[in-house]
Amino acid sequence: MSDVKKYFTRMGDGEACYLTMDEIRADVIAGMEDAVTRGKSVPLPDEDIDKLVEILTLPSKNVSVERGREVVCDFDAGSLKVPVRCLLPVDRTTNILLHERVLCSDSMELNATDYSWKAVKNIAAEEGMAMEQAQEVSIIPLFYGSMPNMGLYTYPDGPCENWSELLPQGRIKEALEAQEKAAELCTEDMVYIASILVDSGADGIQFDTAGASGDGDFLAALNASKILSEKYPNLYITMGMANEFTLGMHGRLKFEGMRIAGTYPAQQVKLCEAAGVKSFGAVINTNSSRTFAWNLARSVTYVKEAADVADIPVLVDVGMGVGGIPLTNIDPTDASTRVAKAMVEVANADGL
Repeated sequence: MSDVKKYFTRMGDGEACYLTMDEIRADVIAGMEDAVTRGKSVPLPDEDIDKLVEILTLPSKNVSVERGREVVCDFDAGSLKVPVRCLLPVDRTTNILLHERVLCSDSMELNATDYSWKAVKNIAAEEGMAMEQAQEVSIIPLFYGSMPNMGLYTYPDGPCENWSELLPQGRIKEALEAQEKAAELCTEDMVYIASILVDSGADGIQFDTAGASGDGDFLAALNASKILSEKYPNLYITMGMANEFTLGMHGRLKFEGMRIAGTYPAQQVKLCEAAGVKSFGAVINTNSSRTFAWNLARSVTYVKEAADVADIPVLVDVGMGVGGIPLTNIDPTDASTRVAKAMVEVANADGL
């Protein structure tokens, strides 16, 4: 019977497992190497690998950052957390006040249940009134957010042909034109809606899950950010990504001379800076079949490189199935607190 000590940890789907320190170190190195190979990221130095292994093997169930290393935390889909995720019958303003006065959140977000900018267009004026009312009773910095979700601009929900159907048919020209048109319409809607919310008192705008429909989706968010940052110079715009890799559904789109397709966090953050975005939400998707150690090391490798090259704060997304967090509906705190500590102390993230 082996007397080698094993440590409680998890798989990427949240399943509990026990690994030796050598096994954990091997997975940390393998996760880092995956980011280096796929994203051409800078490898972690040995001291960072040692620190990650230390964090992963700490005996406490939950851990925390060192005193003095605390960072801000924000939310995407903030208005959905309590009434929708927790099924508690409270309105959105009450939810905001709960986060402000009970949960001590650093900022909060107002949003519609259908978390897409296009879906908000018909109720933009009403959302503006909701923002104004929430601002009257709250102190916390309050954003308005949604995702570009450019796919909604295709048939049957929108006016454009579906490039995902056109491409397999070999109708390349039509597929490219459909994406370009959808990106234009998406940008127009986001600027229109966001302007109403800013004029109603929003402290900031969040473009969340940018790039979910590929490089055209990301381009729409970048263009909207550029227009809004010029229209409202003091507006705080934050952008969270959909993936660590921007899919080239179009492949030829550029922003400020930089090709969008194929960008990883270190390049995505520079695109956001050029668009006038004030903070960047790096997203690294969790592989549910690999270990927590592998996923965390891979995520830290991407985020650290982005934080090193960024001139704006990097607020890494660490929720269900991203940033090293296991792909479960309820995040296990033994994993989420280790992710937070690693992102701050190893990846040098500015917030979560």
